[in-house]
Amino acid sequence: MAEFTTVARPYAKAAFEHAMAANALANWSDMLSLMSAVADDKQMQDLLTSPHLTREQQRDAMLNVCADKLDAQGQNFVKLLSENHRLLALPKIAEIFEHLKSEFEKTVDAHVISAAELTVEQQEKLKQKLATKLGRQVNIDVTIDNSLLGGLVIEAEDMVIDGSVRGKLAKLSETLKV
Repeated sequence: MAEFTTVARPYAKAAFEHAMAANALANWSDMLSLMSAVADDKQMQDLLTSPHLTREQQRDAMLNVCADKLDAQGQNFVKLLSENHRLLALPKIAEIFEHLKSEFEKTVDAHVISAAELTVEQQEKLKQKLATKLGRQVNIDVTIDNSLLGGLVIEAEDMVIDGSVRGKLAKLSETLKV
């Protein structure tokens, strides 16, 4: 949602800058991931949008679920978001934070969907080729999808490479329809 992106960006940048200054990128990444998952939960969303609860009650609900996993700065971040009625923006804040973190670390996460299991050697070769193409270190996550028939689909940031047999057949079908 565009509105959450606009609202989330300054919070994500502030969290990123604070994490950088404290040399705690990994810790903040973990905390924001947890906060995001909690805020994305349907029951929590019902609480956070309830007109019957005060902001303090909504904040306390978030903190009760997350508190033992958040340090003092993480808890203060939840309090700040609550005061500004921005707890629902947490998933987008976490997403933007992760993007800033990957840009800083010169890494990118790639999701690979394969028709068959990839060997460790194949995964390493794929990581190297993607790293060369993207100019950054690549972390891959592989999922098996038998419906692809063969080949791979690679998703990294806003790039999608469809090298699957299913994708090639779909392109051929479109060409033949013209």
